[in-house]
Amino acid sequence: MQLSAGPRNLITDVAGVSVGHAQDPILASGVTAIVFDAPATASVDVRGGGPGVRETELLAPERTVSAIDALCLSGGSAFGLDAAAGVMAALAEQGRGFAVGPARVPIVPAAILFDLLNGGDKNWGRYPPYRELGFDAVRSAGQDFALGSVGAGLGAQTATLKGGLGSASAVMQTTGITIGALAAVNALGSATVGDGPHFWAAPFELEDEFGGLGPANRIPPDAWFAPQKPVPGAHTTLALVATDASLTKAEAKALASVANDGLARALLPCHTPLDGDIVFAVSTGQRQIGDDRTTTLAALGHVAALTLSRAVARAVYEAEELPFAGALPSWKAKFGARAG
Repeated sequence: MQLSAGPRNLITDVAGVSVGHAQDPILASGVTAIVFDAPATASVDVRGGGPGVRETELLAPERTVSAIDALCLSGGSAFGLDAAAGVMAALAEQGRGFAVGPARVPIVPAAILFDLLNGGDKNWGRYPPYRELGFDAVRSAGQDFALGSVGAGLGAQTATLKGGLGSASAVMQTTGITIGALAAVNALGSATVGDGPHFWAAPFELEDEFGGLGPANRIPPDAWFAPQKPVPGAHTTLALVATDASLTKAEAKALASVANDGLARALLPCHTPLDGDIVFAVSTGQRQIGDDRTTTLAALGHVAALTLSRAVARAVYEAEELPFAGALPSWKAKFGARAG
């Protein structure tokens, strides 16, 4: 199978997908909205033991609602679930939503990560600011968007380095199907091997997208374990894979499940009881799958997992450290001289 990155190497290489960020540097937190040009088929797979979610139950294959208008990823722990209301408000102004008689209800599943202890000022008063950040994220949505310490990834951290928001894409040359991934990486585990610069996802890298250093020559024994005392409930990686292949809701569920393996290849450890890891899968339905559907779906899941691993590495590679005492270093600040 031949793969190449899409022209942007972003999830927006999948036709019908836009992404926008909004963040507050003083708060050290933010929101990322993923908006679909038309309602998109979606499902979800939750592996972590501590997820924070909204409207994910309706993504089960047997539920009535068949498509969603947007997804919302936010910092702020449970306070950040307010961001989805802002995303809904922005979409409602556009006349978007599930029709119930004359009423329309925008369908916006959401997930949050914990960034309350990263040094930012969380004294926001009676109501958290995430609803307005969600609204602003939709208003800024487009085909090109920043990576690293932006949006939902602004306040994210990993075990050893500053986390962030990453994205990647792949085009399957034999079928023309495009797969994109996006991840907000705030993991208990580490994206790099031990105390060195090499990414666990290095075998899957395309076009030196996260430094081009290749795999580590040696893996020290302590690299398999988190080098920190975990804080219960404080670790989560939020992710999305999208494709232009036309999928049913059940097939989207299977795609999310297989794609979740991409997190485990890029973060060690992963899917622990202390993480809230979650992967959404979305089909914009613009490309029909051929007669050999099962084989194509198997390949699609495999490529989605590889692409998600790359997005995780890019999140850490592109991140910038927070300007607070005790903040974790960024990859580029620690290893930048070795890149390229």
